[in-house]
Amino acid sequence: MQAVRRCSACAKHAAGGLVQNQEVSLLQRRGAACIRYLSTSEKRSGVQKPGEMTNPTHISLASQVEDLSHNSLIRRAASVLTDSSSSFLSQATLALTDALTDYSKAVHSRIIFQKRYLASVGKMSPSEEESLQRAISGWRSEAAERLNECKHYDSTWIKAVNLCKMAAEAAYSSGAHQASILVQTNIQVAQSQVEEARKLSSEADKKLAETKVEEIQRMAEYSAFLEGSEEHEVHEAYLRED
Repeated sequence: MQAVRRCSACAKHAAGGLVQNQEVSLLQRRGAACIRYLSTSEKRSGVQKPGEMTNPTHISLASQVEDLSHNSLIRRAASVLTDSSSSFLSQATLALTDALTDYSKAVHSRIIFQKRYLASVGKMSPSEEESLQRAISGWRSEAAERLNECKHYDSTWIKAVNLCKMAAEAAYSSGAHQASILVQTNIQVAQSQVEEARKLSSEADKKLAETKVEEIQRMAEYSAFLEGSEEHEVHEAYLRED
């Protein structure tokens, strides 16, 4: 009876082992089938191996061949030249227009005090006359200093304009047409700004000239008045003596 039980147990154990072996074998067959399927799919879809892909460095170098040509480099250099000359012109224009504006203000201030002095000739105390004369002298010196600055910056501005013109020609001849047009536009803007500032300074000079003429006439009248007063006093003194 015990022998029968042992045989029955052995039979179950053997059956269990057979089932496990069958499952392992089935999994192995399924894995192999999957591998064959993936391999076939890659070939059909044309997937390339990493070693078979195109080298990106070759593409980058090929795309930069045109950028490294002589003509391209010359155009870039011409654009840099126009940018630099435009910056130079911008700074020179700002300096010149500021100097012209300051000169105009100094001249107008001198005119104001000079007219005030002419209107008060013979009516001021010595201290008031001295104060006005000192103010006029101060603004005269200020205007002279600003005028020297105008001459200095005007020379620099002319050089900047000429440099921009040459840069525009160089850019155009090299093919950088947009850069050439831009710098020419900057020249026109700078010329317009300087012309406006010069117009204001010219108007100030004109008014100063008119004030000087007025001063000459007013001082002549005042001198005649003083001479007439002195003659009148002498005549009265003569009559008193008689």
